[in-house]
Amino acid sequence: MMIVLDGSIVTVAMPAIQRDLGFTAAGLSWVVNAYLIAFGSLLLLAGRLGDLIGRRRMFLAGVAVFTAASLLAGAAASPAVLIAARFLQGLGSAMASAVSLGILVTLFTEPRERARAIAVFSFTGAAGASLGQVLGGVLTDALDWHWIFFINLPIGLAALAVAVAVLPADRGLGLRAGADVVGAVLVTAGLMLGIYTVVKVEEHGWNSPHTLGLGALAAVLLAAFLVRQATAGNPLMPLRILRSRSVSGANLVQILMVAALFSFQILVALYLQQVLGYGAAETGLAMLPAAVVIGAVSLGVSARLNARFGERNVLLAGLVLLMGVLGLLTRVPVRASYAVDLLPVMLLAAGFGLALPALTTLGMSGASEKDAGLASGLFNTTQQIGMALGVAVLSTLAASRTESLAAAGRSRAEALTGGYHLAFAVGAGLLLTAFVIALTMLRRPGHRPAGRGDHTPNTARAVTV
Repeated sequence: MMIVLDGSIVTVAMPAIQRDLGFTAAGLSWVVNAYLIAFGSLLLLAGRLGDLIGRRRMFLAGVAVFTAASLLAGAAASPAVLIAARFLQGLGSAMASAVSLGILVTLFTEPRERARAIAVFSFTGAAGASLGQVLGGVLTDALDWHWIFFINLPIGLAALAVAVAVLPADRGLGLRAGADVVGAVLVTAGLMLGIYTVVKVEEHGWNSPHTLGLGALAAVLLAAFLVRQATAGNPLMPLRILRSRSVSGANLVQILMVAALFSFQILVALYLQQVLGYGAAETGLAMLPAAVVIGAVSLGVSARLNARFGERNVLLAGLVLLMGVLGLLTRVPVRASYAVDLLPVMLLAAGFGLALPALTTLGMSGASEKDAGLASGLFNTTQQIGMALGVAVLSTLAASRTESLAAAGRSRAEALTGGYHLAFAVGAGLLLTAFVIALTMLRRPGHRPAGRGDHTPNTARAVTV
């Protein structure tokens, strides 16, 4: 919850940060980019290290680093200090997030318990997004932007205290079971360079030498990493994990889904502020119904629906609802009524509460206990890649369309709305692609409702969820 809260709370306070610390327009983007690059590039490595040295140890270290970095960010008096603190926050986030799902699937092995645990996990993410949007505006308006980072301190300290008390110790496999230093350098460098290239696309363009050159180098590094994993005696990421259609398919669907939903999370907030004239706190409150229904569905009904109909079918239903969200947004007018034009969109966002728990279960389904941290790190990595692609592709398309409409004589509000319409339409196309992949690539579940002649032992069923 703390990590998701931090991601959403910062976006609302960006203008205040720029004014106070004197960021340039280009420099301000690094308040987000420094975090994304560290977070996304280190997840896979942190997940595997969690398997090797112990997931509990990695989780506690990550929460401690994130909490300390939040204190540094809150006290920052210059752009350089804030950017460095944001990089450290990304490091701590990667360490904690990479093993969180691995901890869940090893603690909860019975299918229904695991489904409930993943539903609660998804609910806390929705709660973090909800609190971030509201608190970002309230704290920035009532106090100042420093408090958007200081708010992490009590949460982080409470998380550390509870985790020490309740999480069982695990020994890990030992570094000798996967101490592939060369592989670690290749994957970290490749992901870091790739994410950096994507987040700078808006500045340099897709066809620039900067984008093409660095993108090609990142691809070479990641390809070399895969070759290394296929030949190394103790690979950092055993490629057996990708042989599961559920794991590889779920991660591919997640990249597309998260990229598409960037247009909802970020561009809707920009539309509310730049077109409709909402303030920071008003924007958070306007988007609160979406977070509430996502949390209610993920916590209240997703586990039961997954048990009754299977994760694949619930995922497909959730994707259909999300396509409805972006489809409605392609028609949102310049002078929108919240109750008529936007509230139905917020309520249909419940589809995310269906899709995410089902997708999470599928993404972790092929992980054995010794690879649980790796599978968790991989799932979180594809989430960050999807987010970075969504930022680069959809924001670039929206900005380009806005410029062309403004050049044609449209008003600023009309030009902005037209740009957002294009991004929403492309996002809907990404969701449609995700739906087709889920329909064709993910296996149809052979699940039978409990109590109808199913005598499969719990241990066997836990492997086949």
